[in-house]
Amino acid sequence: MRIFEAIGKYLLLMQKVFAKPEKASVYYKQTIREMESLGINSVGIVIIISIFMGAVITLQTRYNIETATVPLYLVGLTARDSMLLEFSSTMVGLILAGKVGSNIASEIGTMRVSEQIDALEIMGVNSACYLILPKIIATVVFNPLLTMISMFVGIGGGYLATVATGALSVSDYVYGIQYWFIPFYILYSLLKTVIFAFIIATVPAFHGYYVSGGALEVGRASTRGVVYSSILILLFNVILTQLLLA
Repeated sequence: MRIFEAIGKYLLLMQKVFAKPEKASVYYKQTIREMESLGINSVGIVIIISIFMGAVITLQTRYNIETATVPLYLVGLTARDSMLLEFSSTMVGLILAGKVGSNIASEIGTMRVSEQIDALEIMGVNSACYLILPKIIATVVFNPLLTMISMFVGIGGGYLATVATGALSVSDYVYGIQYWFIPFYILYSLLKTVIFAFIIATVPAFHGYYVSGGALEVGRASTRGVVYSSILILLFNVILTQLLLA
C-alpha cells in the first residue's frame, strides 16, 4: 500500500507544482539560474563521457568484426546508431539522474529540514511551485540540448579513435556514419530525453520535499531519489522504445 500512498503524494505535489505562479518574473529568473546550475554545469561531464563512449563503441565493434565478409563501414553505422538510439538519451539520462537528481533532492531536502520551506508557506508562497517548477522547465528545455551535444561528441569520439589507433580507415568510418541514416532516430531520442528530464527533476524533488529529520535523512532521500529516478528511466525507456519503434 505504501507505493500507492507515494504515487498519490507525488500526484498531489505535481498539482501544486503546476499551479499558476504568483509572479512570473521571479520564476523566469529562477529558471535561468536553474538552467545554469542543472544544465550548463553538466555540459563538461556529458562531453567527457560521450567522447570516451563513442571511442569505446567504435573500437569494440571493429575488434569484434573478424570476418572479411562484413563491411568495415558497419563500424561507423553501429557507433552512430548506438549514440543516437541509446547512449545519448538513456545513458546520459542515468548519468544526469545521479548528478542532477542528487543535487535537487539534497537542495530541497536541506530547505525542508532547515524549515525554509515552512517559512515560504507562512509568507503565502506556493513552495512546491517556486522550488520545483523552475527545475522542471530547466531540465526539460536543456537536457535535449545535452543529448544533441552527446550525439555529435560521441560520433566525434569514434572518429578520433579511428585516427589515433588506425583500427579503421577514416573513409570507412565516415561512410558508415552517412550510410542508411534515419532522421526519426534523432526525434525518438529527443522525445525520450524530455520524458527522462521530467523524471530527473520531479522524482528527486518529491523525495527531498517530503523528507523529515536531519542531515542523515536528507542523504537517504537523495539516494532514494537517484535510485527511483534511474529505475523509472529504464522502465520508460522500454515502454517508449516499444511505442515509438515497434
